[in-house]
Amino acid sequence: MDGTNGSTQGNFILLGFSDRPHLERILFVVILIAYLLTLVGNTIIILVSRLDFHLHTPMYFFLTHLSFLDLSFTTSSIPQLLYNLSGGDKTISYTGCAIQLFLFLGLGGVECLLLAVMAYNRFVAVCKPLHYMVIMNPCLCMALVSVAWGCGMANSLAMSPVTLLLPRCGNHHVDHFLCEMPALIRMACVNTAAIEGTVFVLAVGIVLSPLVFILASYGYIMRAVLQIQSVSGRQKAFNTSGSHLTVVSLFYGNIIYMYMQPGNSSSQDQGKFLTLFYNIITPLLNPLIYTLRNKEVKGALRRLLLGDREVGKK
Repeated sequence: MDGTNGSTQGNFILLGFSDRPHLERILFVVILIAYLLTLVGNTIIILVSRLDFHLHTPMYFFLTHLSFLDLSFTTSSIPQLLYNLSGGDKTISYTGCAIQLFLFLGLGGVECLLLAVMAYNRFVAVCKPLHYMVIMNPCLCMALVSVAWGCGMANSLAMSPVTLLLPRCGNHHVDHFLCEMPALIRMACVNTAAIEGTVFVLAVGIVLSPLVFILASYGYIMRAVLQIQSVSGRQKAFNTSGSHLTVVSLFYGNIIYMYMQPGNSSSQDQGKFLTLFYNIITPLLNPLIYTLRNKEVKGALRRLLLGDREVGKK
């Protein structure tokens, strides 16, 4: 054959977990419950942050965007996965696959950059508290979020067409549960060294660079926290910073493993379960991580559920 991309003529087949039929029913129930909890948890974060004026601060502005990202991220692939797990039909249209790839790459890139923005916000809050509201003014917050969204989507616009147009010699079978870049690269019937090198370079820019910035920011933050005399003040700073670092660890641990080695070098089975983890478990845990020990969010929830008068009486 001439290497024409035959997959453009029809549907892709998402093999997913079809080699483990006994596991599909269990996965369907677990993923459905996790997905519903993810929708509820992140929606609550968005509503509480927007409706309670006490939370109209830069931190919760960024947290709202993170929750929206998590909602979009999971919804870009989990409904399709649930459909495929529920029966014998494992197909996805070429257009659906293209949209899924674009959103997965774009939203993942946005989240990398947004976590770096949130690290900068913590740096200013801890290291420059007297100038915090002046530095983190609404215009800067909006600009930082716009840059994160713009760069993330631009990265996806660059990589999605290149990945989709790789010659596959009629191969329609995607050995994954979604149209993810490493899985699509593995389907190619040509040497993919050049595109893997390009992916690696872009990953350094949009994955590793923000991570280095985050780690540097938290180096300064930890030094500043240790200099705080007040035990309660130090504890509060550690709690807030610890929550963010936990989210960063969960997100980056998976994404670096997958996207810094996008081709045949990565284990396909490991890739599926790691993708599933960071596509459903991480967005599920984020609301809990940020709210479990957060008195401000708990207070906002009480005010919204009980009303200001009832809370005031207590």
